Amino acid sequence: MSSIIDINFDFHSDTPANKDPDSRSPTLRNYHKLLWSKTLPNGQFLELLDTKPKTYLYHRSNQGEFYLGSDAITHSYRKVKRMSHVISQVPPEMVSSLFATGSTIGAYTIFPSNRINNHMTINQARGVNQRIWDRFDLTLECIRLFYENKESPLYSVLQRYSEFFKLFCDFKGYVEFFLFQDLVSSNYSSVKYHLQHCDFDDTPLPRNKNEYLEYRENTIKFVKARAQRMLASVRT
Repeated sequence: MSSIIDINFDFHSDTPANKDPDSRSPTLRNYHKLLWSKTLPNGQFLELLDTKPKTYLYHRSNQGEFYLGSDAITHSYRKVKRMSHVISQVPPEMVSSLFATGSTIGAYTIFPSNRINNHMTINQARGVNQRIWDRFDLTLECIRLFYENKESPLYSVLQRYSEFFKLFCDFKGYVEFFLFQDLVSSNYSSVKYHLQHCDFDDTPLPRNKNEYLEYRENTIKFVKARAQRMLASVRT
């Protein structure tokens, strides 16, 4: 079964020009369906379907009803205007290689995609919140704090989707289900940040070339390690 997943496949390659692989790559959706249709920490099976009209992936059972969408969890910041002064100092091939790594399966996850009471989804909220700026390591820290019922910049949006997070019982269950182990400590008590982080008052964006290179190195390392976990998971 492992041959079904190519961890180096670039999802832009089967996505129409100028469109988002999260919504338009058929290979990405197939990979998500294969990877995350599996047994939950509570012993129940999460079967993801791609047959419901106008829905990316769908699940309905005694566990609840869930509309799920793909979300890229890395960012090269190559087109972020406020990062242009930093990006201009980094060799273009290093920026491009980060973008390319972020176009492979290790750099994607799923979140609930339905809007509740016309509020933002998790994907939308973490992208526009200037204390997060699309950094998944900071998003994961917010999720860790949510399981401890502690405040964070994303607490309110995570609370709206609390039924989704209940599927995984606790933070460890969530991390292990989605294969994020390489982004947390061995006892699941803390997140390993791509870039040094003291609190959410810090700017989440790399402030200079050295910080960008550190962020880049840690991001690529995480994506590649997670991709290997994905290969192992489909072999069992």
